[in-house]
Amino acid sequence: MSEQKRPPLPHEFHPPVPSFTVVSEDLTEGGRLAGAQVFAGGNVSPQLRWEGFPAGTKSFAVTCFDPDAPTGSGFWHWVLFDIPASVTELPAGAGSGDMKGLPEGAVHVRNDYGTRDFGGAAPPPGDGPHRYVFTVYAVDQEKLGPDEAASPAVVGFNLRFHSLGRAQLVGGYEVPAAG
Repeated sequence: MSEQKRPPLPHEFHPPVPSFTVVSEDLTEGGRLAGAQVFAGGNVSPQLRWEGFPAGTKSFAVTCFDPDAPTGSGFWHWVLFDIPASVTELPAGAGSGDMKGLPEGAVHVRNDYGTRDFGGAAPPPGDGPHRYVFTVYAVDQEKLGPDEAASPAVVGFNLRFHSLGRAQLVGGYEVPAAG
């Protein structure tokens, strides 16, 4: 992908909103994803903590999207919403495995692996570096509207109109070509 123009980040298509801070014990901005966040290496959702979100926030949503996937439409790794406004941190694994630490009432929709959880990085060997955009949205409603049967696109549509603010961390991962 280094010779080609990289696809835009998903938020470049949304109206601008204030940003706030998201940090992680498992991710660093621009850093390589840890083995735990790789599909074959653990498939564990990262710890995330956020602060400084806009007044009036009534819930949060968290997504992970790979705009560099060779699909023409990117790849959704995680779509979680209706996180109560009182929750400002997800522990590692809240979106995977036994989902310990997942807030009551939070809703997962199907990722592009076809499961309702976090699905780790798995770029094709030799496809170059992929970006994994972890985004926390501050939402102006307690319930975003869709249910667990919605597609990531429907959730994204609703987030476009109900986001008061957005925070993101972008990590990378690459699998070298075989041989």
